[in-house]
Amino acid sequence: MDYFIICIAALIGSGLTLFSGFGLGTLLVPVFGLFFPIEIAIILTAIVHFLNNVFKLVLLGKSANINVVLRFGIPAIVFAFLGAYILSLLTDTPALMNYQLGSHRFEIKPIKLIIGIVLLFFSLFEVIPSLSNLQFDKKYLPIGGVLSGFFGGLSGNQGALRAAFLIRANLSKQSFIATGVVIACLVDISRLSIYAEKIIKHHTNFDYTLITLATLSAFIGAYFGNKLLAKVTVKTIQNIVTVMLILFSVLLILGIL
Repeated sequence: MDYFIICIAALIGSGLTLFSGFGLGTLLVPVFGLFFPIEIAIILTAIVHFLNNVFKLVLLGKSANINVVLRFGIPAIVFAFLGAYILSLLTDTPALMNYQLGSHRFEIKPIKLIIGIVLLFFSLFEVIPSLSNLQFDKKYLPIGGVLSGFFGGLSGNQGALRAAFLIRANLSKQSFIATGVVIACLVDISRLSIYAEKIIKHHTNFDYTLITLATLSAFIGAYFGNKLLAKVTVKTIQNIVTVMLILFSVLLILGIL
């Protein structure tokens, strides 16, 4: 069942990234988090996310705007290192508090609290109208790179914030998507370099068959998403993902997951 759920999430999430401000990382982190510790879930998501972005780069990369990639992507790379490094520091910190509900005891750990708050924050971009329409002037692209890269390194979820800045760059639909893919690849490379020590340390906990199947599912989602780019509306799907994200964030903050 875990294989089926994760592969379906990878397929749907990969398709969503072509249409929405959030997608594969946003959806896969909470789904992987149902079956793995949150720090492992983030690393597994980063691996699948990166491989899928490379695939999408092959499909769409030629439409990327290099000027925007440089202005936004370079700060994103630098601060993705910082976010990933902070994640590595927070992973082994002790619980902030413990509490009991019935016969079950839960721990609120700093890493889960921070990731939960970050995920909840990004979900607000779809829930609150004033945030869903949030846009920024092109001169703030480097600031967008700083914020997007940092939170991408820390939680793996930076798509909504990245889209809020890039939407004002006067890009065509194809260029907007392709530019976002290139930047996402840069952020993935940065955070995977920081996660490398954790990947080596926890490699025995990884289900490589699951990673392979999830990656292939993401490829399929990206391929068909690209085919349907001009036809599909994803507002309803975005709402479903947002509800899932809010629910997972609250459960993570409370230490239930």
